[in-house]
Amino acid sequence: MKKIFAIIALAGALLNVQAQGKLKIGHINSNDLLMIMPERAAAEKTLQQEAQKLEEQLKVMTTEYQNKVADFQANAATMSELIKQTKAQEIGDLEKRIQEFQASAQETLQKKEQELLEPIIEKARKAIEEVAKEHGYTYILDTGTGAVLYQPESDDILPLVKQKLGIQ
Repeated sequence: MKKIFAIIALAGALLNVQAQGKLKIGHINSNDLLMIMPERAAAEKTLQQEAQKLEEQLKVMTTEYQNKVADFQANAATMSELIKQTKAQEIGDLEKRIQEFQASAQETLQKKEQELLEPIIEKARKAIEEVAKEHGYTYILDTGTGAVLYQPESDDILPLVKQKLGIQ
């Protein structure tokens, strides 16, 4: 419903601008732009390093868990009931810690990705804005989001933004 209202509002604004003067519409796939920005590769490398650290920690925890389970299974026959309960509780607690760590690691990586991409997205947004102003565009539509239902003839400004950012 909100998308319909947004489309109607955009259509109304376009008609209003068209009635007042020349309408110039450009489009860009912002996802394509972000993928070719050099800063993106550095951000991905940093994110991969962070993921590798977390994966190594998880591997240590998993190995500890597997060792405890193997020890429990190998020695269960000779353990008293109290020791069995204690060992089973330790294994259960470790399993719970592993699950919590996995959830926490996923959240940490998502936050880190957002933190790394935010300045890159802002730089791209500013470059798009500058190109739009420099070349007299009334509107720039983002074809990368899938939000454009109808796209009249327009200019793809990706080459201009790449030039602005010094990307080959």
